[in-house]
Amino acid sequence: MAFEEKIQAAEAAMPEEDVAQAIGTDERRMHVRAYNYWCSLLDGRDFPSIQDLEPATLDDFGPHAVLLDFTRDRDNPGTSYIGDAIREECGLDETIETISDVPSRSLLSRLTDHYMQIIANRAPVGFEAEFVNQRGHEICYRGILMPLSSDGITIDFIYGVINWKDTGEQVAADATIAPALAPLEPDPEPETAPGVDELPSVDDTHMAWQDGPLADGDIADENDAPAAVLTEADGLADWLFAARDSAEVCKSAEGRSRAALYDALSLAYDFSLAAERRPDDYAEILEDAGVKAQARAPMTPIVKLVFGADYDKSRITEFSTALAYAHRTEIGFGEFKEAVEKTDGGIKGFVKAERAARRGDKPAVDKAAKARDKLRNAEPLQSTGFEGEYALLVARRNADGSIDVVAEVDDTKLVDRVLVKAAS
Repeated sequence: MAFEEKIQAAEAAMPEEDVAQAIGTDERRMHVRAYNYWCSLLDGRDFPSIQDLEPATLDDFGPHAVLLDFTRDRDNPGTSYIGDAIREECGLDETIETISDVPSRSLLSRLTDHYMQIIANRAPVGFEAEFVNQRGHEICYRGILMPLSSDGITIDFIYGVINWKDTGEQVAADATIAPALAPLEPDPEPETAPGVDELPSVDDTHMAWQDGPLADGDIADENDAPAAVLTEADGLADWLFAARDSAEVCKSAEGRSRAALYDALSLAYDFSLAAERRPDDYAEILEDAGVKAQARAPMTPIVKLVFGADYDKSRITEFSTALAYAHRTEIGFGEFKEAVEKTDGGIKGFVKAERAARRGDKPAVDKAAKARDKLRNAEPLQSTGFEGEYALLVARRNADGSIDVVAEVDDTKLVDRVLVKAAS
């Protein structure tokens, strides 16, 4: 079936009243035109080159576009370009430089919500939904995000195009919004993904387009949460499998999706609570996995079971500390994600609080500061006793500008490390 025929067939199958109809037929084609433009830049490559994109010159959909730049910060990409129409709708000024600057409950926040799906799918992702914006207006929108690369391999830019219709009507607190558009594939039920603000009446449909906007395929939803069908009565293995599935989503996003990480840790925490109530089952799971229980760090085996024993050790330590904080503060089943989202610093806030609790009331000791104070009044060495070719000497600059050697460090490995640093 030809591409235009697929479009016509899909449009014919759409319900009469839906989000897409509210936006309008011509505007619905905007994201298809954007996708065709993206395809025209491929030139046989997996991703178009960022050098070939000139967003400011695209009068057709440029005003409705945004360009995200991951080259400076993978966790907080820059907004290299924001179209005039989006700026006007969101009331943006020139201070918006990164994703973290994007106002919540704005149309732009809806577009940027989905960029991590591009990293996971390595293909364009389309979406459409309704939401209530910062002015309390009902907004119907449809858009597409498309990956670009500076080296032909790494996705380090994402170009997004979005169109919308503002009903202009203030939404009452108890108002209900019409159901969102069913996905272009006729059979699957639409999946939903929460927005950054957990706004009311959001029904968000995502499509991973490997070969085109209307290609056959599964609907991609990185927030597919197995926990939604689990209860405290489910078996311990069920909780572990659900937590592992969520952890795989998190790892496929290379740790850059906070929502995916919180989902995975939330399931890991619920698994740990279930394990406390089923100690025999938990011991059997540990034995089967070859993971040892740790009395001093009981959450470390939990993290290893969920994320893998070969997962980054520093991350295992961080996650286990966060889970330990949740246990100490008696966070309940299913409450971890909400609690961490309300905490300043998120997971790092949990970790900081837990480490402070372990220290008790004793402040952290700055060993380097104490050493400086000690050597500040040390007598200069009259001679050094090293016999090798090199030695590590500690010098102090005095108030008059003179230099005194005040200590000699007798540590061969440390000397070697300093030599390597000095020679580089």
